[in-house]
Amino acid sequence: MKATWEKIEKNLGVLDVEVDADRVASALDKAFNKVAKKANVPGFRKGKVPRPIFEARYGVESLYQDAIDILLPEAYSEAVDQADIFPVDRPEVDIEQFAKGETFKFKAKVTVKPEVKLGDYKGVEVAAVAAEVSEEELNEELERLQQRHAELAVIDEGASVSGDIVVIDFDGSVDGVPFEGGQAERYSLELGSNSFIPGFEDQVIGMATGDFKDVEVTFPENYHAAELANKQAVFKVKVHEIKRKQLPELDDEFAKDVSEFDTLDEYKEDLKKQLLTRKEQEAQGVRENEAVEKAAANAEIEIPDAMIQSEVQNMMRDFDNRLRQQGMNLEMFLSFSGQSSDDLEGQMKEDAEKRVRNNLVLEQIAKEEKLEVTEEEINKELENMADTYKRSAEEIRSILGANGSLDSLREELLLRKTIDFLLENSVEGAPVEKKEETATEE
Repeated sequence: MKATWEKIEKNLGVLDVEVDADRVASALDKAFNKVAKKANVPGFRKGKVPRPIFEARYGVESLYQDAIDILLPEAYSEAVDQADIFPVDRPEVDIEQFAKGETFKFKAKVTVKPEVKLGDYKGVEVAAVAAEVSEEELNEELERLQQRHAELAVIDEGASVSGDIVVIDFDGSVDGVPFEGGQAERYSLELGSNSFIPGFEDQVIGMATGDFKDVEVTFPENYHAAELANKQAVFKVKVHEIKRKQLPELDDEFAKDVSEFDTLDEYKEDLKKQLLTRKEQEAQGVRENEAVEKAAANAEIEIPDAMIQSEVQNMMRDFDNRLRQQGMNLEMFLSFSGQSSDDLEGQMKEDAEKRVRNNLVLEQIAKEEKLEVTEEEINKELENMADTYKRSAEEIRSILGANGSLDSLREELLLRKTIDFLLENSVEGAPVEKKEETATEE
């Protein structure tokens, strides 16, 4: 097989491929074996028609598309390897020649991973970040723990307030006509969560158990369902139940319930250490991000739109997975927030481009510095994963190998190693100071 690569723009080129005639014949054989199983030829059972009779009846050309479908993917993959290119999008393929007894010729217009021209990446200035835990931060963490361990008590009397969970029926309509997704029974809604159409939760606040009310809202202008955008809707709401969080007292008994300590003072001391460790990790993350972003800012890259869009789709899938872990999904989120899928993708695009740029720069730095991940480092990471998942390192390796994730693990470790290299070769700048508010500031 012959394959030549010609670049026509910075990230775009054409693969010119010619596949030997014997491989065309082999692909035609496979195509015949596939279609012969279904071919109806008088006098022959399915799958038993001789090849010459099939071709005489239907023509050899009837096999061409199936043969191309068999041969093209493998030929394209081999051509990519020969040309030593890294495609980042599906190719535009133009079939130039395919016939029995002849070679198979095609051209593929391919968008490839861009070239990265590195700027300064050693010696970039990275600000020091202080890791301290204030008394206020400790108290805020204790309040969060109180909220987490609160019990929900049913409120039989009195009106609902922000923070309550109300169990409601609602039936929505526009101009008296019900719309899809506007009805539910015994739905649990946390007031103040802003998970419904703006204005809905505010009007439910103040309702008591057994109350009925018409809640009037206006769908946002950019609502994902275009037929509802800017429309006024009426939801008939009934409150079945109100649940309110009952916070536990912050005392020694609380410490015993949520930790291995006997007193609140001991628990607070341990909690402060945990917070400090978290702050130190966050500070390290801030410094790493600054080092990477400064190196990326100094580089020259023209990123193909296909790479950015692919990253946006990855981010959308991750977001959907997180929503599902919370008992929701992307469709429900878009419905409640009044956004469309395009709106959400648009919000993610800038961050997606930054991620792609940073990763491309890190890959190039790793090449320039000849950084590699050793088998010892792979084994150490597998041991860490084994501890986390309570399985043996051999099992973890087998699982990752079976689903093709070992290479991804190696790439992830190389990125981490490159970030460590950047930070080790950075210059510590002035510490980041927390801005204090003054009486003269508005």
